[in-house]
Amino acid sequence: MKSHHALPRGWFWLPTVLFASVVIGRPVGMEELYRLDRLAVFKSSAAIGSVSSYDRSGGNDDGFSGRYSFVRKEGDYLVLADLKGPGVIYRVWTPTPTEDRLEFLFDGEARPRLELKFVDLFLGKHPLFPAPLAGFGAGGYYCYVPLPFEKSCVVRIRAPKVQFYQINHARYESGAPVKTFQPDLPPAELDHRSKALELFRGAGTDVSRFIAPPGASVEVAASAFSLAPAAAQKVFEARQGGRIIGLRVSPASVVAGKARDLLLRISFDGEPPAVLCPLGDFFGYAWGQPAMKSLLVGTVGETNYCYFPMPFRQSALVELVSERSQPADLRVEILHCRSPQAADEGRFHALWRRENPTRLGEPYTMLRTEGRGHLVGVVLQAQGFESGKTLFFEGDDQTTVDGELVIHGTGSEDFFNGGWYDVPDRWEKRISFPLSGCLGYAKHLGRTGAYRLFLGDAYAFRKSLLQTIEHAGEKNSIPTDYCSVSYWYADRAPAGGITLPPLKDRAVVDLKELVFPAGWQLPIYAWSFDRATLTRKREKIGNEELRYLSLTASGTDWFGPHFISPICDVPAGGRYAVYLEAVKGPGQAIVQLFQNENPAGEPVDLHAGEPVRSQRLLLGRLELAEGPNNLMLKLVGKNEKSAGLGLDLVNVVLVKED
Repeated sequence: MKSHHALPRGWFWLPTVLFASVVIGRPVGMEELYRLDRLAVFKSSAAIGSVSSYDRSGGNDDGFSGRYSFVRKEGDYLVLADLKGPGVIYRVWTPTPTEDRLEFLFDGEARPRLELKFVDLFLGKHPLFPAPLAGFGAGGYYCYVPLPFEKSCVVRIRAPKVQFYQINHARYESGAPVKTFQPDLPPAELDHRSKALELFRGAGTDVSRFIAPPGASVEVAASAFSLAPAAAQKVFEARQGGRIIGLRVSPASVVAGKARDLLLRISFDGEPPAVLCPLGDFFGYAWGQPAMKSLLVGTVGETNYCYFPMPFRQSALVELVSERSQPADLRVEILHCRSPQAADEGRFHALWRRENPTRLGEPYTMLRTEGRGHLVGVVLQAQGFESGKTLFFEGDDQTTVDGELVIHGTGSEDFFNGGWYDVPDRWEKRISFPLSGCLGYAKHLGRTGAYRLFLGDAYAFRKSLLQTIEHAGEKNSIPTDYCSVSYWYADRAPAGGITLPPLKDRAVVDLKELVFPAGWQLPIYAWSFDRATLTRKREKIGNEELRYLSLTASGTDWFGPHFISPICDVPAGGRYAVYLEAVKGPGQAIVQLFQNENPAGEPVDLHAGEPVRSQRLLLGRLELAEGPNNLMLKLVGKNEKSAGLGLDLVNVVLVKED
C-alpha cells in the first residue's frame, strides 16, 4: 500500500529523500561499473537513498500531476534533489524527459557546473553521458553515469512541471575518497569510463575477463551428460578456496519448459545451498522460455550464461537436479580461478520465490534477509488472473534497509527502468539492456515481467534487507501470481535457509480463457483488399463506453466475401472455442468463422435495430498451435433488414477446452 511514512529515528531527511545507514567496502564511482571482480565486496557507503516522485498520500499520482515531483520551488526552478555529501548519484530515471534545462550545482556553487537539456541526459549523444551507460527503451530513460560530489549536489530544472522521476544515490563518511564531478574528465576517469563502456557494450558476450581478479589464471571445467530422471548431476566441485566467475548451460531448448523441473543447486564451504532455483528462471526465463540477455545473466542462442562472481573459502559444489520423467542432455561449463573469498566479501545467493496468489493488503516480497550484504539483481514474473488486465503493475517497489524504508518507487515498470506499459513502442514487448529489461508483455494473458541488475546502485545493508513490490496502484488490492529470483551477496543465508516449494507448486499456470481487445492492440494479419475500410472507434453504447475495431465494406472482395484475420497468440496448443463480442446494429453483417477456406462454425447474424453490445457469441471450435494463430472471420452476407455490411468487433475470446 502506498502511504506517507513518518520519519524513523536515525534517518536523514529532505522533502523527497530517503536514507538509511550502511557501512563497509570499495571502490566508489565509475570503477563500480566495470570492477566486477569487486562485486562481492561489501559496500563502503554510509547510507543509500532515493529521491522520487511517489505519491505521498498513498494514491497512484506518482508523477501524473507533478504534485510530488520536486523537493521545493526556487523562482522558475523546480529542485529535484538536494543531497549532502560526500556522495554519488548512481542512477537517474524518467519516462517523461523534456527539452527543459537540467542543472547540477556541486558543493554549494552558485552557478551550475553541469547544464543540459533533461532529455540529453539519456540519449547517448552527450559526450559526458555516452551510450550504453545512458539509454532509453521500453518506455523509460535511464542514466548510470556516476555523479560524485564532496560536499553537496543540488539537481534542479527550469520548468513549470516535471512528472515521473527517480534519483538513486549513496552517501559516504566524511573523508571518503570521493572527488566532485569534473566536466573535463581527468585521464584516470576517462580510463575508468572507457573500461565501463567496453563492458556494457559486451552484454550478451563472455565478460568473464571483468569478473576474474587481476592476474588470476582462469580454468574451465566442461562436461556433457544425460541428466537422468529424478537424479542429481555434479558438474563442478572444488576442495580448496577459489571463485566461480562464469557458468554456462546449454542447450536452452532442453532447459525450457513450464514445469520448472530442472534445478540449479550450489553450495559453498560445506554449508546448505546458497543457490537453489529452477534452472531456467535462474537465467531469466519467463513462463518457461528464454527471455533475458543482460550484462551478467541471461541467454544467447542456445547458451544460458551467468557471470556473477561466486567466491568461496574452502569448497564449492555445483549440481543440476532433475525432477523430470525423461532424461535431459546438457552441456555445462564452469569458469573458475584459485582466488579464495576475502574477509570483506559476501557469499553469492540466489532465491526463487512465488506467491500464488499474492496476499491482499500486503506487497509481494522478493527478498527478506538478514546480516550484511548488498542486493545485485532481481527478476520478476507477474501473472494476473484475468485476461486483458494488467493493472496490478501499477504497484510501487519499496526497499527497507536495517528496518527503515529507504526507497519508494513510482510504479512497477519504473523500477525496471521502463515506463507506460501497454503502450505501443514502449513497455509492450520483450527487450533487453545491460542492466534492465522487459521479459515480455501479453495483455491477453494478463502477463508481464522484468529484470534489473544493480552495480553502483546496489542496495547495501548492514543488518537486514526487505525488498517488496506492490500488486495494484493502491492497497495491494489485485490478487496475482508473482514469482521472482533475487541475487545478492551476504555474510549469511536468510533465516530458514533457501528452499523450494514442491514441483506442483512451481509450474507455470496458463489462463484458459483469453480475451483479445480489438479496440486496443489486437494485431491484424490481413483484411479485405478492396472496397472496405478498417477503423478504431470509441463511443458510448447504452451505458458503456466501448472501444472497438470497425470493418465497413460494400459489395464483395476480390476473392469472395469480405474478411478480417486477427492474430491470436495462445500459451498452449489444443482445442479452443472461438467467441466474439461485437456491437450489433442496423448496418451489421452476418459473420462466420473459417479455416482453410471451409466453415468452422455456424453463421452469426449481428443485425439489430439499435446499436447494442452483444453477449459472447460462439463462432466455432478450432485446433490451435502454441503461439500466434491467424483466425479468419468472413462477412458471408447480411440480414435483409440490414442497411450495411459491417463488423464492429469488441473482443475475440478463446476458451481452451482440453
